[in-house]
Amino acid sequence: MNNLSWAEFERVELRVGTVINAEIFKEARKPAIKLSIDFGEEIGIRKSSAQITDHYTPDNLIGKQISAVINFPKKQIGPIMSDCLVTGFIQPDGSVILAVPDKTATNGSRLA
Repeated sequence: MNNLSWAEFERVELRVGTVINAEIFKEARKPAIKLSIDFGEEIGIRKSSAQITDHYTPDNLIGKQISAVINFPKKQIGPIMSDCLVTGFIQPDGSVILAVPDKTATNGSRLA
């Protein structure tokens, strides 16, 4: 295992946000959903694409809080510019279950 130092971990901006828009990403090579996520007033709204269609639909994502890394460089994914990385847990079948808080958290809160 390649251990991180505490300083390296502290550089990761893992924040909670609320999904305010979700739609099937028709142009994606692999099934995915385009997300707009509200990270609160200080950070604002960020966009991402997530390959989470095995367990989620756009309708059941609206209003859901998720965790995402917000300090990766922006990445062009087809016609959208992704500016955060939604986090989840890869299952043995390759599907992804989102990493979410178990209680409502303030948008923009940082993982401690």
